[in-house]
Amino acid sequence: MDLHVRLDGRGDLSGQLYRQVRAAILAGRLPAGQPLPPTRELAGDLGIARNTVSMAYDRLAAEGFLTARPGVGTFVASGLAPDRPPDDDGDQVALAPRAVWAELPEAADLAAAEAEFDFRPGVPDATLFPYAAWRRVTARQLRATAVGTGAHIAAAGHPPLRAAIARHVAVARGVPAGPDDVVVTSGSQQAVDLIARVLLSPGDVVAVEDPGYPLPRKLLTSSGYSVVPVPVDGEGLVVDALPDAARLVYVTPSHQFPLGTSMSLGRRLALLEWARRAGALIVEDDYDSEFRFAGRPFEPLAGLGAAGHVAYVGSFSKTLLPTLRLGFVVAPRSLRDAMHKAKQLLDWHTAVPAQAALAELIDEGLFARHLKAMRRVYARRHHLVASLLRRDFAGVVEPVPSLVGLHVTALLTDPAADDVEVAARARSAGVEVLALSPLAVAHPVRGLALGYGAIADDRIPAGLTRLRRCLR
Repeated sequence: MDLHVRLDGRGDLSGQLYRQVRAAILAGRLPAGQPLPPTRELAGDLGIARNTVSMAYDRLAAEGFLTARPGVGTFVASGLAPDRPPDDDGDQVALAPRAVWAELPEAADLAAAEAEFDFRPGVPDATLFPYAAWRRVTARQLRATAVGTGAHIAAAGHPPLRAAIARHVAVARGVPAGPDDVVVTSGSQQAVDLIARVLLSPGDVVAVEDPGYPLPRKLLTSSGYSVVPVPVDGEGLVVDALPDAARLVYVTPSHQFPLGTSMSLGRRLALLEWARRAGALIVEDDYDSEFRFAGRPFEPLAGLGAAGHVAYVGSFSKTLLPTLRLGFVVAPRSLRDAMHKAKQLLDWHTAVPAQAALAELIDEGLFARHLKAMRRVYARRHHLVASLLRRDFAGVVEPVPSLVGLHVTALLTDPAADDVEVAARARSAGVEVLALSPLAVAHPVRGLALGYGAIADDRIPAGLTRLRRCLR
């Protein structure tokens, strides 16, 4: 590791080096066991005599700060407690973030849960990801001939991937789109951010489902917009409750998160008419509708007309892996150029090798084959979870009917039951589920969302049996 040392003038250079290395050790910036640069190397970097460095090292070693291992190197000694934590600013004045960040909850730890029975919603089965195919297409994209000059590509994304996504959403979801309509993003959250950046001004009114997916609501709140929670019923978002001043509404119509209902056709048409009348934009997050297990697929809002008023957002986090951080938005053409500029300002573009690999996966038919296989797996798990909830939880929870997605929602029937407490008891018992009440702002709901993507079939009955014991 390079060692940063600032030497002033030419006086007492050995003493300056000694004091700065000593301060770094005491502050914890140089931890125990950290190797220091060889004396010849550090002397060359600083433009001083090697003997000057040796004198400083010898003094630090004599005082117990360093240990020398002949033939190996010089290291920070162990057993030295720093004067203060490495991130302590001492007497410096701390800068305060905007007030909104104090109002938002702590950032969630999205790392894989250690629960024995993992019923987290929205988590796909990572064990069934097509690793061999992904390694093959990724390796091709990391060759020098594929990488080329290493120059940046268009901010909107890798052209073959944009074309592949346009074909996929047109055929599989009935969304009319061409390659020029697609912007590749680092997940659906960035898609929402891009849309808001190019359309809204600070203070503008935006509407979100309540209960609903919390991350877009928190994102829009943190960006200075006036976020209004709108209730959801058995037919989806209550359009009559939308504020007249709203310029944007975020919805999950195919599989409402977290309740699991699908927006009725009448409600979808009413929402489109509201958007036309209000001159507003609908952000349609179609996050897991590829997994439909029965019945006819629901027509997305983007396929029902009013294309200029719908931004269709998709992600590969549920269909492939969340860690790939690949998503997209089919943007209204009136916003397209502005979104390209905003994407470039944010991060230039999403990682190109991953984009190119995904394009190959889609073009070779491997993505469609993977979806088909996963649909069978998740259909089996969906049926098992739903049937066990109806049989073993009768009178305790009321499952919400759903035939799509990666989770089943169950509302608690006891008015006095606390879903947060139930989820905490379940976690202590090794069962990870999601409580619904923290996802609501103004329209309370109590229940649990149970995902079946991350848990194997043969683990589901035992996990639900343990969960049942936590519902007192």
